[in-house]
Amino acid sequence: MKKVKRISAALFFLIGIIGCAQESGDYVEFNDRNNVVHGVYLGFAGHYGKIAGKDTYLGSVKIAYVANQQFEVGFVGVGLYSEQNYASSSFSVGDFVGGYGGLHLEPIFFGKSKVNLSLPLLIGGGAVGFLDGDINDPFTDVNDWEAVFVFEPGISILYNISRYVQLETGFKYRISSNTQFVSDKPKNINGYSVGLGIKIGVFNMGRNRYKKNI
Repeated sequence: MKKVKRISAALFFLIGIIGCAQESGDYVEFNDRNNVVHGVYLGFAGHYGKIAGKDTYLGSVKIAYVANQQFEVGFVGVGLYSEQNYASSSFSVGDFVGGYGGLHLEPIFFGKSKVNLSLPLLIGGGAVGFLDGDINDPFTDVNDWEAVFVFEPGISILYNISRYVQLETGFKYRISSNTQFVSDKPKNINGYSVGLGIKIGVFNMGRNRYKKNI
């Protein structure tokens, strides 16, 4: 009699599991709270800002790994063009050009939500110089190259369009080491920038790895 009761209890338990699985989409979902979500993406962005009070335009490319929708680590490269219009006998235009790049770090807040807040940080270096001619002239040279160290913190708002696409907008402030340019040229490339960007990749790989099909 005891064996019959045990078998009956086991059957009722199995029927209950199957019924729950059918209601939830033909799978049994185990505790998914400890699931670590991974991601990787390629990002592109454009920025507008100032260097020594002059209009400055920047473009960037970034590749990064996203850990659990909470932290990014990767590499970023930035190109810049600043309308300095430096007047001298050495330059016919004298606009500022250059590039820098380095380590990208970005803690993310509210990562499980549609809209996130983040604090991006770039630590790296590059080089800047002055154009001797118009930027559209293929024979234009860049003179007086100077190496710079760059530290660029910021704040961004991220909008998750889908699992594969994310938009970002934000504000950054660039801090660089001083150059050896003469006194009437910019001493550094310090300045703010605001911009828009897009990230394309997979931001939540392995999100269902604890769900088992029946």
